[in-house]
Amino acid sequence: MTEYKFAAGDKVALMTNSSNVNVRPGIYTIVRRMPVTQIGCQYRAKSALDNHERVVDEAQLRRA
Repeated sequence: MTEYKFAAGDKVALMTNSSNVNVRPGIYTIVRRMPVTQIGCQYRAKSALDNHERVVDEAQLRRA
C-alpha cells in the first residue's frame, strides 16, 4: 500500500530535473492528492508565485 507524504494545505518546495524543465521551481501549496499511478503518488499543487496549478510527482517535492 502506497502512502502519501503530503496532505492538502501543506507547503512544499518543487525541485525540477532534466526531464521536467518546463516546471517553475519554488514554493507550492498542495491542493489535493491525485490517484496513485504506476509512477507513484501525485498531487495537484498551486504555485505561490503565479497561482498556476499543476500535477506534480511526489519525488519532485520536499517540505518547505
